[in-house]
Amino acid sequence: MNKKRGHWYLLTGLLLGALIGYLISSFVWPVEYVDTNPAALSPEEKDRFRALIAAAYQANGDIVRAKARLELLGDPDLNRALADQAQRTLAGGKAPDEARSLGLLAVSLGQGPVTPPPPTILPASTATRLPPTASSPMSLESPTLTASPTAIAAQLTLTSAFTSTTPSTSTLPVPPVTPVQGTIAPTVVARPQTGTPPPSPTPTITPGAPFVLSKQEKVCDPKIGQSQLQLQAFDSADQAVPGLEAIVTWGNNEAHFFTGLKPELGLGYGDFTISSGITYTLRLAEGGQPVTGLLAFECPNDSGKPYPGSWKLIFTQP
Repeated sequence: MNKKRGHWYLLTGLLLGALIGYLISSFVWPVEYVDTNPAALSPEEKDRFRALIAAAYQANGDIVRAKARLELLGDPDLNRALADQAQRTLAGGKAPDEARSLGLLAVSLGQGPVTPPPPTILPASTATRLPPTASSPMSLESPTLTASPTAIAAQLTLTSAFTSTTPSTSTLPVPPVTPVQGTIAPTVVARPQTGTPPPSPTPTITPGAPFVLSKQEKVCDPKIGQSQLQLQAFDSADQAVPGLEAIVTWGNNEAHFFTGLKPELGLGYGDFTISSGITYTLRLAEGGQPVTGLLAFECPNDSGKPYPGSWKLIFTQP
């Protein structure tokens, strides 16, 4: 006599099959990804990929290739992804050089590639045809001359244009022409060798000059919501300086941050969050006088309720 079995046997078989399949796919024959799309990488691997791209850009300066590589990750905003990773790297207290390279790449992408104009190369000597004059019935484009030798001798005036500091034009004497029959070859005049044009003037920035504190003021902005050390850096040409490293110390602690990681606030801008009751000192890695005695303070609003204030420090290069 056969006993009627319920559906529990089927359910037990499904569960055992799923468990055995999971064990085999996870431990016996795990899945291996080969030549996968960079957009499918984990967030940690994407950070590593960006760091390698930033290091390569710092070595070769090829912004076009760096942008093409970053686009493989599928980030909606390349600049923001680089800046956020640089800030996370600084917050972790590791690899300040990696954070700097990420920040510089973010700034370069925000500015766009700068393509210098191609240099004008003047050949040593150039063979050219002289254009025909309006009064001459001859045409130098055609090898056959139909005018008489006398008319040709009257119309052949050679004009040489020399490229020098002051352009000058000289008329060469016309040699006597012997009447000939047939075809007369067109005259070819070779220009003399021209000198190398002087280089274009470039703005001179004092190399290695230390930055000095030109302005220090308190900032009361309730939208910030926290006390900060806001740094702005400008070079001797009054241009914002990205990638400038700042060092903040308090007690036995030390932290680093860079300018340019928030391009929306300026290429020479950088900030660091501070806490109340602690005295901070800020100095630039490039050298210069440190700024001491930086304490968090509060600003009163219209209703009398205080909110955190910030310090604004502007450094310039003489």
